[in-house]
Amino acid sequence: MSKKSNGKDIKWLSKVEDHDYPAAESYLLLIYDKKRVKQYAADLRKAKVVQFKAKDIFRASGLSLLGVSNSHVEKDRRKIKNGKSLSPLLLVRDTANGKVVIADGYHRLCAIYGFDEDAWIQCKIV
Repeated sequence: MSKKSNGKDIKWLSKVEDHDYPAAESYLLLIYDKKRVKQYAADLRKAKVVQFKAKDIFRASGLSLLGVSNSHVEKDRRKIKNGKSLSPLLLVRDTANGKVVIADGYHRLCAIYGFDEDAWIQCKIV
C-alpha cells in the first residue's frame, strides 16, 4: 500500500512488524495497569489496518511534532526517501481523557508529517 505525498510514495507494510507490539506494551505500561495493557495488546493484534490523516492523529493525540534533529525521526525520513515500507502505527483511544495514545509509531508519524501533513497514515486503533 502506498499513498502519494509531496511527490514521494509513502509505502506501508501490509501488517505491523512483530517487534512493534512489545514496544507498544512497554509504553502503555507507563500509562495503564498491566491487565488493561494486555487487553489492548490483544485487541491491537486482532484489529484491522485503517487509515487517518497525519494532521488528525496529531490533533487527537495532543502531542508535539518532533523535529528532524531527532535521530529516530531522521531514520524514518530516510526510509521514506529510499522507498522503504513503514510499519503501521498502533493507536489506543483514551476516551476518559479524550485523546488518542500513540502506543507505537510516534517517530514514523513525525517523519511523515514533515513530508505532508495530509498524508494518510496506516494504523491499527482500539
